[in-house]
Amino acid sequence: MNILISGKTGQVAVELQKHLAGLGNLIVLGRDVLDLSQPEQIRAQVRAHKPDLIIIAAAHTAVDQAESEPELAFAINATAPGVFAEEAAALGIPLIHYSTDYVFDGSKPAPYTEDDATNPLGVYGKSKLAGELAIAASGARHLILRTSWVYSTHGKNFLLTMQRLLQERPELRVVADQIGAPTWAGTIARSTRALIERWQAGETGAWGTYHLTAQGETSWFGFTQAIAAHLSAQGKACATLEPIPASAYPTPAARPQNSRLDCSKLAREWQVTQPEWTAALSDCVAEQPR
Repeated sequence: MNILISGKTGQVAVELQKHLAGLGNLIVLGRDVLDLSQPEQIRAQVRAHKPDLIIIAAAHTAVDQAESEPELAFAINATAPGVFAEEAAALGIPLIHYSTDYVFDGSKPAPYTEDDATNPLGVYGKSKLAGELAIAASGARHLILRTSWVYSTHGKNFLLTMQRLLQERPELRVVADQIGAPTWAGTIARSTRALIERWQAGETGAWGTYHLTAQGETSWFGFTQAIAAHLSAQGKACATLEPIPASAYPTPAARPQNSRLDCSKLAREWQVTQPEWTAALSDCVAEQPR
C-alpha cells in the first residue's frame, strides 16, 4: 500500500513516519518538494505517485500569525485540503485529514460533539473549517479528525516551551481559565494507524468527521504543573507558577475558552480510544533524552 503523507517535519508528520512504519510504502512530501499554496503542485504529486491513501499532516498552524496573513492560511488550510480530496475522489481512495478545536468558539459549557454548530473565532479556525467543508464537498471517502493542544518532543509546542521557561525563569504566569485536553502527537499517530488497520481489515465505521483528543481535561496552568512535576522528578529546579486569566495574556488571535472535545463517536464507530492525557504526557517525556 502506498501512503502519501503531506508534511515531513511537523509534529504529527514525524510521529506518523514512526508509527506507520511497516504498514505500507510511505511517500512523505515536505516543503522541499511540495508547496501547499500551489494547487497544481498538489495535483501533480498525487497523480505522479498514485497513492492508495492520502494523509494531510501539514497545515498553517501559527494561530496568531494567521491573523496577519489570512490569504496564506486559507491557501494551505482550506484550498489545499480540497484539492487533495478532489484527487482522492478521482482515484477512488480515502483521505485522512487533521482539524482542530478552533472550529468552535468555546462558549459551550460541556465538551463539543461532532454535531455541535461551528463558530470559529479567528482566521486559523475559519481556514480549518473551510478545509473541512471542501473535503466534505469533494465526494471522497474521508476521516476528518479534530484534535487539540497538540505537543511532542520536536518542533515548536507548549511542552517544549514550558520545559525551557520553567528552568530559565524564577516565576511563570500561565493561563488557568482555558480548558482542554493536551494531546500528544504520538497518540494521534497511533490512533491513525489503528484506523487504517480497521479500514484494511474491512471493519470501517462511518466515514466523516470525528473528534480525537486525549481523555480527561485540564487548563494550560494544569498542563504546566504536570510538565513541572516531570522536571522535578528528574531533579531539575522549576519556576514558581502563578495562575492568571486569559484576559491578562492578550494575543492577536482569540482562543476558545472551552476546547474540550467529546471523542465517544470515534470509540463507538471505529473502536479506537485514546489514553488519559497524563499517561500520554508520561510516555512522551520518557522518549526525551535526559
